[in-house]
Amino acid sequence: MRERQKEKWFMKICMVAWAGMCLGSMLMGQAPTSGNQELRLDLIQLPPGFQISVYARGVSGARSMTLGSRGTLFVGTRGEGSVYAVLDQDGDQKAEEVLTLVTELNTPNGVVFRDGDLYVAETHRVWRYQDIESHLRNPSQPVLILDNLPKDRRHGWKFIAFGPDGWLYVPVGAPCNACRPADERYASLLRMRPDGTGLEVFARGIRNTVGFDWHPETEELWFTDNGRDWLGDDLPPDELNRATGAGLHFGYPYCHGGDIPDPEFGQERGCQEFTPPARKLGPHVAAIGMRFYTGDMFPEEYRNQIFIAEHGSWNRAEPLGYRLSLVRLEKGQVTAYEVFAEGWLQGGRPWGRPVDVLVMPDGALLVSDNQASVIYRITYQP
Repeated sequence: MRERQKEKWFMKICMVAWAGMCLGSMLMGQAPTSGNQELRLDLIQLPPGFQISVYARGVSGARSMTLGSRGTLFVGTRGEGSVYAVLDQDGDQKAEEVLTLVTELNTPNGVVFRDGDLYVAETHRVWRYQDIESHLRNPSQPVLILDNLPKDRRHGWKFIAFGPDGWLYVPVGAPCNACRPADERYASLLRMRPDGTGLEVFARGIRNTVGFDWHPETEELWFTDNGRDWLGDDLPPDELNRATGAGLHFGYPYCHGGDIPDPEFGQERGCQEFTPPARKLGPHVAAIGMRFYTGDMFPEEYRNQIFIAEHGSWNRAEPLGYRLSLVRLEKGQVTAYEVFAEGWLQGGRPWGRPVDVLVMPDGALLVSDNQASVIYRITYQP
């Protein structure tokens, strides 16, 4: 009880501090970061040979991305309640138009394209927009395929994707910082058939995953998970997890990072009972969007390696994250975790926040930024 009261007070303090920072910026003649701000791409540090450019501007609150079969980039949002179609009609690798497909949805973060249809996940339901690329300027009425998911807004936004098995994977985050809800769907990853039938729990003990992908060769599921708050600046780490099959439990709320017992629930079950993370990530970096790199543009050493968008900490004394990380694998085991792109955080303040990554057909890597409201394009040229 004391911990929950402390958490509420800390959240209020952080909200006041953020508001004060924005007010101070305005008084000094500096507008808070927005989609209209100057993009300081010159500040982004990348490995030699890599370049970053703007693929699309004016994508307000850009978050999860998926690509249509005709080249349409679909982008979900949270607070904006909209889903966009980003068009590069002349093929110059720079979008000319951003269409708003739908509005007034409940945090439609999750989007995925399959067989001509666009699936959109709100907090509590999933829709299917049929033959979407033929109706971008006048979408047809969607088909509701699932509408009975929990409505909790905390950790309720979703990333969705189709697995190699043809099933749609849909997470349900914990409705709290650390708790043990009676409904087994909380803190889990669900899966169902494309028509919404057969809904089942695939994995448990997952506090909040907003990014996952399948290894291109082994077809094993890998996913990021955001660690709990209020155990200090450096505990616990965010996680990169590997699910070798269905039915695994990854520790939440009993154990964090594979070896850190929860102060409230840790005495009930030991850490050795659960599947440990494949790699501990930075503490509170908000590791969300992730993809295996499957393109041909980047050097061979990047093939089948993992790119992670670290959205950035919100309650750490010294901000951490606001970058792209690279996780290197060898024979299914993590061998390195390193920074790939950084520079969105300057002087302790972010001007941009990476959210999701997406490999394009030409091998370029797209990166969404909800704070700057843009989509970046990262390329490689020796």
